[in-house]
Amino acid sequence: MDLPSIFIWSHDSIGLGEDGPTHQPIEHLASLRAIPNFSVVRPADANEVREAWKAILLRRKPVGLLLSRQNLPVFDRTSLGSEALVSKGAYILKDSSTTADVLLIATGSEVSIALAVQSALAEKSIAARVVSAPCLEWFSQESAEYRESVLPNSTRLKVSIEAGIAQGWREYIGDNGIAISLEHYGASASATKLFSEFGFGADGIVAKIEAALK
Repeated sequence: MDLPSIFIWSHDSIGLGEDGPTHQPIEHLASLRAIPNFSVVRPADANEVREAWKAILLRRKPVGLLLSRQNLPVFDRTSLGSEALVSKGAYILKDSSTTADVLLIATGSEVSIALAVQSALAEKSIAARVVSAPCLEWFSQESAEYRESVLPNSTRLKVSIEAGIAQGWREYIGDNGIAISLEHYGASASATKLFSEFGFGADGIVAKIEAALK
């Protein structure tokens, strides 16, 4: 109906592990993104939350804000992309010093994982760009030129990192990309253990990327 309704949800992933799989919204991100005329915003840190809230108030459209229960690092913006770009839906958080072979696209609590993967790849002389994508709907409304500048079609390998089902990510990573996702319900354990066990540890993601590049 185009009413500026704002929905705020917390406990957005398997990161609330101790509460068990019945509380883990594996499929919710994709199902909410399927709602027409509805934007889903999943910020990566406190600064992104602030900028997302500002954008939500200015846009005056139906939106859902998905927040993490677990503590997340607040990124040092002196060496990273400006959080003001949250209003564009996706932006370059940290670029490589040379042309990137790998594009890492992440949302919410998984953005810090993408930064760790980028550092590990750099040690192996693999250049990677990290893109924070808090709102895919806002990103789709940007110009083709902006979208291409953030997610170049020429990048050799694109990888999405999100603790939910992979549905919807093919549009951004292509047929040959890698979706780091969870296609089943989780388990009861600490967030750290669950992320590691279900393939969201930096080492495991790096191994998949190395295999794909070969």
